[in-house]
Amino acid sequence: MRLLPFPAYVGMEDLKTALLVLAVDPSIGGLLIMGPKGTGKSSIVRSFAKLLPLVKVVKGCPFNCDPESPENMCDVCRSKWERGEKLPIDRVPMSIVELPIGVTEDMVLGTINIERTLKEGKLVFEPGLLGRANRQILYIDEVNLLPDHVVDAILDAAAFGWNVVEREGVSLRHPAKFILVGTMNPEEGELRPQLLDRFAISVKLDTLYDPKLRMEIVKRNLELETDSQSFTSKWAPVEEELKARIAAAKHLLPKVKVDDPAIELISRVCARLEVDGYRPDIVAVKVARAIAALNGRCEVTEEDAIEGLRLALGHRTRAEGLKPPPTREEVRAAFSEVSGKKLPVQKVEKTGEEKKEQVRFFPRWSF
Repeated sequence: MRLLPFPAYVGMEDLKTALLVLAVDPSIGGLLIMGPKGTGKSSIVRSFAKLLPLVKVVKGCPFNCDPESPENMCDVCRSKWERGEKLPIDRVPMSIVELPIGVTEDMVLGTINIERTLKEGKLVFEPGLLGRANRQILYIDEVNLLPDHVVDAILDAAAFGWNVVEREGVSLRHPAKFILVGTMNPEEGELRPQLLDRFAISVKLDTLYDPKLRMEIVKRNLELETDSQSFTSKWAPVEEELKARIAAAKHLLPKVKVDDPAIELISRVCARLEVDGYRPDIVAVKVARAIAALNGRCEVTEEDAIEGLRLALGHRTRAEGLKPPPTREEVRAAFSEVSGKKLPVQKVEKTGEEKKEQVRFFPRWSF
């Protein structure tokens, strides 16, 4: 399957920003992409994986353990390291581990083969999808159609970074730190609020009705089909620039400072909007920090903070579940109220038949 290069997707600036933010700081948590079918949700995630750097792993380990981080190793690799054994090293590309519909809990978590364990006298673990996804991308298409208990298990692992499998008194623990991306078509059913809140950030995609944008989508896809090598080569310099920016941002991230005024702004907006819980405040701060790093800055600005709020609040319940998630306009109004500043407004094309005013919270990259 031929895929457009990541920067060649049209009309997905918010989603591109969200994915790049997760590439810089995977600890932010999961990304939920909401939108109708045919809007390119799955394709852009697969293209995104090609931007990510090679990962150094313990060769032969089914969990892609980091050979330089004993505290993040599975029980088997950690035991070898403690005994002073030299761990073989390999470099592998980031891959997408897809969760099929109809998946069972054992397929997700993995299981211990009790019969072989007793027979061979050593632990025999059959890794699940969480094990394979460690330090990779875990992609869940139509997450709203999965059983709640399966989604719960995945989100628990994503939150804590570890998966523990216990069977018949035998247990094994392995790291489960992955970039979690879920997609859903709201027309096919909603996620219950408790699960929705467990995704750190969200982006809503709409079908584009601007004829010029639709025309550009058609032209780029036809060009890719006609001469994929030439088309890919044309976008290669932009992809290389993005790879360099991701690498530089990851290196800069620990040095980025979030001062009290930026944190206060985020918390005041969340309080003004009656957002449930405190996780959104934390996520918004982490997103703002990652955006600053992507822009090569060591300090978080108000614009970074507002972008963090937009990505963190788009799916959050409010007023103990009595209010729906805030719209862009509500985030803008809350910011203006708590800061006493009016956001700059510019005319942009939106989905639908009319042009409306939209706030550009964040200077976009010219993909």
